[in-house]
Formats: sequence, structure tokens, C-alpha cells
Amino acid sequence: MSAHTNHQLVLTAIGEDRSGIVGELTQLVSDCNCNIIDSRIAILGNEFTFIMLLAGDMAAISRVEHTLPSKGMELGLLTMMKRTSSHQQSEFSAGYTLQYDGLDSPGTLSKVTRFFAQQGISICSLKSDTFEQDEELHMRCEIEFNIPVDVNIDDFKIKFEDLSHSLNVDYIFRRIR
Repeated sequence: MSAHTNHQLVLTAIGEDRSGIVGELTQLVSDCNCNIIDSRIAILGNEFTFIMLLAGDMAAISRVEHTLPSKGMELGLLTMMKRTSSHQQSEFSAGYTLQYDGLDSPGTLSKVTRFFAQQGISICSLKSDTFEQDEELHMRCEIEFNIPVDVNIDDFKIKFEDLSHSLNVDYIFRRIR
């Protein structure tokens, strides 16, 4: 990316799920001469959510900031934007995913994410949901994270084993990088 396109903008749109929203939003971004660097889409309940990281020169970012509010209203979307800069990745020794599942119990995700924070580990990505199985509500979660160079992965895994027993969840760690 050249020095002229080093400006970045996080754009979030939320609204009732229907076809065509992604096309409208990506067209607006393209028309403003911005590039989509990263994006996520999720359907939560009946709501569509779209998060994009855009890059472009100052004029392109400004065009998105000025045209998105009216386009959002036209599409019935709640929109939010925030300027940002490139993420500065700290040193890490490895990247992992953690998948866990079990009977749905309030507070499980909170305890797991608090555990990560106490270990000094930042979460890169998180996806969780619930589903019915055998007439019981179950939960599942996938967390992607990087192990900082000063964190011992074996100690982390042993501590998580203790937590998983107390939460009554099954889990799998996978190294991804």
C-alpha cells in the first residue's frame, strides 16, 4: 500500500437482514475509491451485521464518511465509523484456536475471556452460539489467539484444563501459526 492510501476507517452497519445490503455497501466503498482490507458479516437474530476495515487516501476516506450516513438511512441501517491506523502486531510465539462446547450455562464465555485476560493473552477472533441437542441447550465457541513470547503455552494449557473442568466443557486447542 502506498503512502497515499495509508488512512483507514472501521465501518459497522447493522439492520434487518435482507438481500442486497452487502452489494449496496461494497458499491458505496468502491465508488468512494476505498479498498476493503478486512470484513466480517454475521446474522444475529433477524439483524444483519457488517464490519469492514477500509483503506484509502484522505479524500476517499472522507467521501465514505460523508456518503455513508444517507446511504445507511436509505437502507434502514444503523451505521458507525471510526478512523484507525494499521494494527501493530506484538511479538508472539504461536497462534492457536480454542474450540469448546458443553451444556449452555450463563457466564461460561465471561469466565473464559476473563481467563485469557488474566493470562495476558489478547483474543483475535471469537465466535459463539447455542444450539438445541437432545432437548437441551448447548453452547459452542471458537477463539483465535496469539501466545505472547513471555507466556508459557504448556502452563496456559494446564490452567485451561482446570478451568474447563470447573465449567464442564470439552475443548480442543489447535496450532494455526
